[in-house]
Amino acid sequence: MRTYVLKRLALAVPTILGAITLVFFAMHMAPGDPVALFIPPDIPPDKSAELERQVNAKYGFDKPIYIQYVDYVGKLARFDFGESLREGRSVTADLKRRVPHTLRLGLVSLLLSAVIGISVGVISAVYRGRWIDNVSMFVALFGISVPSFWLALMLILLFSVRIPILPPSGLGGPFLSIDGLTHMVLPVLVLGLGGAGGLARYTRSSMLEVINDDYVRTARAKGVHERVVIIRHALRNALIPIVTLLGLSFGYILSGTVIVETVFAWPGIGRYLIDGVNGRDFPVVQATVLLIAIGFVFSNLITDLLLAYIDPRIRFS
Repeated sequence: MRTYVLKRLALAVPTILGAITLVFFAMHMAPGDPVALFIPPDIPPDKSAELERQVNAKYGFDKPIYIQYVDYVGKLARFDFGESLREGRSVTADLKRRVPHTLRLGLVSLLLSAVIGISVGVISAVYRGRWIDNVSMFVALFGISVPSFWLALMLILLFSVRIPILPPSGLGGPFLSIDGLTHMVLPVLVLGLGGAGGLARYTRSSMLEVINDDYVRTARAKGVHERVVIIRHALRNALIPIVTLLGLSFGYILSGTVIVETVFAWPGIGRYLIDGVNGRDFPVVQATVLLIAIGFVFSNLITDLLLAYIDPRIRFS
């Protein structure tokens, strides 16, 4: 197992480096000049040129792009993400403040997706072909298809404007306070329901593959209670593809917070990324995308380790 983990960590390095490289050159080739953020519109042309030269020298924009890339990768090796061009603050300090908010939102949303998606999928498989199966799959299809920004706006309109019982945006108070929990309800619902739809359909398909296997029929023939048969025998053997999907879902939820955090003004890394893109803030965009890539890599690794725990027949080399 240790060898497998080390091998996966070694393979993660080129994956993360590829994401860094792609974002770095995409940002530098995009239209617009980040130096323009520092030039007041009413400054005389001669002073404008001098100020532009100073800014380019300060941030290294006057160097060839490959030199800028090498310098940036060298800073990353020292865990230095640089400073925000717009705010002048350390990107590392900003991320330390924002990452816990995104993780809180993502983990609670993933838990909601797992509870709703697996439960609906199991019930739908058990009552295959009946009205509850048809209704469940229709609702799951709706959860997959509806755009997250539209669902977010509709929930705000309903629960913050028409029936003002939940706050429309912001972080609120501490996590475990009433104010903090109420501010989490709407963004968690948007992220959680979207993930639950796909998970429900996947769980139903996986359950249908095992629910009529010999070992399940044998358990029923021995008089085991139906609930025990479904949960202990059928669901456990159907969990392998479900856990795989959950691991991928965590990475998608982290990237999906970009839209949700923007709509709900949630101070996480998703909103930080949007602000960086809009302001051509290279260090902010590169550091945020790097964190999301790392989230994908480690969620996949943890998923593989969980699979070995669920099914002892799985062995990694």
